[in-house]
Amino acid sequence: MHPAAADKQPSSSGGSVEKPETGTRLSAGEIHDNVMSEADEELERATASLLISSFASGLAIGFSFLGGAYASSLVSPPYQAAAAAAVYPLGFMFVIMARSELFTENTLTPVLPFLHRRDLLTLRKMLRVWGLLLAGNLAGTLLFSWLMASTPAIPEVLKPLMLSMAEKATAPPFMLTLYHAIFAGWLIALLTWLLASTHQTGAQLVLIWLVTAPISAFEFKHSIVGSSEAFYRAWAGSAGWGAMSSFILAAVIGNAIGGVLLVAILNYGQVVTERKEKGQTQTEVQE
Repeated sequence: MHPAAADKQPSSSGGSVEKPETGTRLSAGEIHDNVMSEADEELERATASLLISSFASGLAIGFSFLGGAYASSLVSPPYQAAAAAAVYPLGFMFVIMARSELFTENTLTPVLPFLHRRDLLTLRKMLRVWGLLLAGNLAGTLLFSWLMASTPAIPEVLKPLMLSMAEKATAPPFMLTLYHAIFAGWLIALLTWLLASTHQTGAQLVLIWLVTAPISAFEFKHSIVGSSEAFYRAWAGSAGWGAMSSFILAAVIGNAIGGVLLVAILNYGQVVTERKEKGQTQTEVQE
């Protein structure tokens, strides 16, 4: 964030805001402007840049899966789910603090310009970003899961536990996976919104932990972490590639629904409504 950005006032075009105009916290409109300040740049990023960033994210997010298995190995069975949930945010911390790209984070950022403009060109740009990020993320998790399943990258004692976790995570049928994925998509898009409310690294790390740990604790389905689990099963021979692809598809659809409908559209609607009301009030005062 450039220092000069602190002087910019909130606007529908997305001027970046560091300090609240009033009070001690940023308003919904100011958070919206912080998200929008990066949205148009995101839509215009080069294909190679998006693919490399998303591939790196796919590799790093796998540490949520691996870290959960390691934490589970340290406790007795009744506490394994809680231990895995506590460590689940690890991969998200790596990805978000490194400013890499996850498909699920971008069910908010590139959607806002489309909601403002509602034209075919912006829709195409948004779908392009989604497609590139999803492809890069899945390529990264595919490689990460192969390294974990087929090479001596980790202690052999962890592999049965990772397989057990992966089998449990990918077991639900298509529609139940999709339903659970809606909640994960909601939480991750909400995290993107919340992160735009503060520039403090410590606060951002706390927010990442608070928002992502429930995904594991409540067995919601995150498509990218879930793909590392699904691919691990396929590499280990525990499930077929077709069945695991079906699981990933359901999770992707659910994540997109949760992010777009429950965060992007609702928060956009809140900000637009508030600004219309404020504009009407100012007009009445001037008259």
